Amino acid sequence: MLRMEHNNFIVNPIGKGRILFYPYINYLSNIITATPSRRSSSTISIRQSCSKESVQELRSSDLVALEYANLKLKHHTIQEMGVGHVRIRQHVNPLSSAFQVPAQVPDWGETFCDSSLPLMVDIGCGSGRFLIWHAKGSPETKNFMGLEIRQKLVNRAQLWVKELDLNNICFLYANATVSFEQLVSNYPGPLGFVSILCPDPHFKKRHHKRRVVQTSLVNSILKNLSPGGQIYLHSDVLEVALDMRSQFDAHLDILQHIDTVDPSVFCDEHGWLLKNPMGIRTEREIHAELEGATMYRRMYQKRDS
Repeated sequence: MLRMEHNNFIVNPIGKGRILFYPYINYLSNIITATPSRRSSSTISIRQSCSKESVQELRSSDLVALEYANLKLKHHTIQEMGVGHVRIRQHVNPLSSAFQVPAQVPDWGETFCDSSLPLMVDIGCGSGRFLIWHAKGSPETKNFMGLEIRQKLVNRAQLWVKELDLNNICFLYANATVSFEQLVSNYPGPLGFVSILCPDPHFKKRHHKRRVVQTSLVNSILKNLSPGGQIYLHSDVLEVALDMRSQFDAHLDILQHIDTVDPSVFCDEHGWLLKNPMGIRTEREIHAELEGATMYRRMYQKRDS
């Protein structure tokens, strides 16, 4: 039995995991009733897996599984990932001495089938599903590299890459603030895209130095990004989104916001993108929208000169 609270969402007594806000229910209903030509492969899997009535019974983890159903990723135990019985931590301190060792630069010829292709780097890639989805959809036109500071997630993502037999993607255990410059500057092809999606917020002021978007990383991205290359940022925490935005907005002599380049892209009155431009949502994005949070999105393109 569902009960109404605050006039804007439904609460299931079973627990927080089943809070569903009306806008999200409407979003899923629109997906389910959309015409085939307007549905992506991920939304088609939602249509095949649930009806309107069952939408209200879905947990956020169920929605993640549905969004990425076409990847058909296998579940792996901690033992299979080769990391013992320790749980995967949600947050870590990137300033710890354990994370100051630069990642080894891969042999790009062995890592990718064609190392001359444009490279997309996802900083703080988490589980890797988001990047794997893109890699599977662009097998011959782009390469993809995920940087993640939690070894266990990297191990599992690498298992998925092997199982899917993808040769245009790799995951590296790396602290991006320490390793990004060395990695991308040694890549043979152009750096075409960088994403930083829902980075750890580190709310306390004394911990802001732990945030991934620091001056050194911003400068490295700008230096290595090829002309016409893009940067995509988003967060469900306004303070974090504003912090990232301010650091990249400080370089509008080099960058321009995507809506000034592509007239089909629309922003709200505050300059945030109205829609996700990536074709699929990250896991954190799915969780946040399920809980009624707002996603703050910003995309830049490097000027040609």
